[in-house]
Amino acid sequence: MITKDEAKKTLIQLMKYGVIGVLNTLITAVSFYILNTLLSVPYGVANIIGYVLGVINSFIWNRQWVFKTGTNIKREALLFGCGFIICWLLQGGVSLFLLEGLGWKNLPEDIIPFLPMKNAGQNIVMVISMVVYTIANYIYNRTITFKEKEKNEQS
Repeated sequence: MITKDEAKKTLIQLMKYGVIGVLNTLITAVSFYILNTLLSVPYGVANIIGYVLGVINSFIWNRQWVFKTGTNIKREALLFGCGFIICWLLQGGVSLFLLEGLGWKNLPEDIIPFLPMKNAGQNIVMVISMVVYTIANYIYNRTITFKEKEKNEQS
C-alpha cells in the first residue's frame, strides 16, 4: 500500500518531470520546426537532431532535479540512452502509422487556421508522437534508469 508521503513524493516528482518534459518538448519541437519547416531538412534527420538535443537536456535535469540520484552516472547514462532509443522507436512507429497509415502527411497547410505551415501533417504528428514518447519514457526512467532501491535493499 502506498503511504501518503510516497504519494506526495510521486506527485512532486511527476510535476518536476512534467516541467522538464515541457522544456524538452519545446527544445525538440522548435529544433524540428526550424530544421524541417524552415531549412527543409528531411523529417527523419530533423527528428533525430531534435530528440538528441532534448535527451541531453533531459538526462541532466532528470538526474539532478527530478530523480536526484547519486548512483553510477555511467550506468544511468547507458540505461537512459537505451530508454531513449526504445521510446524513440515507439515514437517513430506512432509517427509512421499516423503519417503513412492514416495519410496525415497530406494534411493541408492551413489545417490550423492561425498557423498555416509547410508540412503541417508532419508537425502535428511530431507533437502527438512526442506525447507518446514522454509517457513511455517517464515510466521507463522511473522503473529502470532511476529506480529507487527498496528500503530493505538499502540497509
